[in-house]
Amino acid sequence: MSKKYIDYAKEVFQIEAKSIADLSKMLDTNFEKSVDMILKSKGRVVISGVGKSGLVGRKIAATLASTGTPSLFMHPVEAFHGDLGMLKSEDIFVGISYSGETEELLKLIPFIKSFKIKIIGISGSGTSTLAKNSDAHLSVKVYKEACPLELAPTSSTTATLAMGDALAVALMKARSFKPEDFAQFHPGGSLGRKLLTTVESCMVKKDLPTVKLTDNIKQVINAMSSGRLGLAVVLDKNTIKGIITDGDLRRAMDKYTSKLFDLKAANIMTNNPRTISKNMMMAEAEELMNKNKITSLLVGDKTKKLEGIVQIYSLSKQ
Repeated sequence: MSKKYIDYAKEVFQIEAKSIADLSKMLDTNFEKSVDMILKSKGRVVISGVGKSGLVGRKIAATLASTGTPSLFMHPVEAFHGDLGMLKSEDIFVGISYSGETEELLKLIPFIKSFKIKIIGISGSGTSTLAKNSDAHLSVKVYKEACPLELAPTSSTTATLAMGDALAVALMKARSFKPEDFAQFHPGGSLGRKLLTTVESCMVKKDLPTVKLTDNIKQVINAMSSGRLGLAVVLDKNTIKGIITDGDLRRAMDKYTSKLFDLKAANIMTNNPRTISKNMMMAEAEELMNKNKITSLLVGDKTKKLEGIVQIYSLSKQ
């Protein structure tokens, strides 16, 4: 790879990094006002923009929606052909235009105001038409675009995206948004499954590999093979007394060699293994397994009656 190409990339990173860093110097009471407006609103945050600003707006809307702030994107052109009907007076309108003079967006302002909807403008000019017609204005002014022609939106779109993230994070903190809340909006993702799924929905319940205290090693091996979980649970009158894992079996083979098959399950089991409730969250169970460096946990009731077996990779099977 040519060094000059790497230099080009580094220059872009430096320009855009400075542009984002400069935003913190421009923050004022308008940011606080914007956050307060959204927090007090009983409606949604409706974001609008054209071109690259619109694409960034879609991402900001998605970030807000996934972090506890109901939000959607409305294209200015489509708004003039019926989408204005999606607006409610309790909504907050966020208009994005770096110049602050985008015609398609500005044409919406009179209608937005007629609905008595609060407006947050995001632009690079505090004297722009958009800024003057906003209840709160967030400046995303950059000292230069990373584009060598100073034409393609680069630093400015990055700055706008960062401003949207700042809003989302401030709102999350104001609402004390927790991982469990995040999971509610991401039930299809791994985080959602982990945080919303109980052990009961992941554990193996049928054909559990169990043996008795007096069962011989051959019976133990047969139970482990048929169960395909790499373990056998030792029971006495349906009560959990011990567990025999692949590791226990290998260690017993090394220790007892040819005398192994003269032993019983009780001779090689791990006594009183840790059991968990079927109502425990899967995330907590996985944390417990990771902490103790084990891959399986037995699920039992208060009397230690075996109800299931959960393993660290069970969640990925769901």
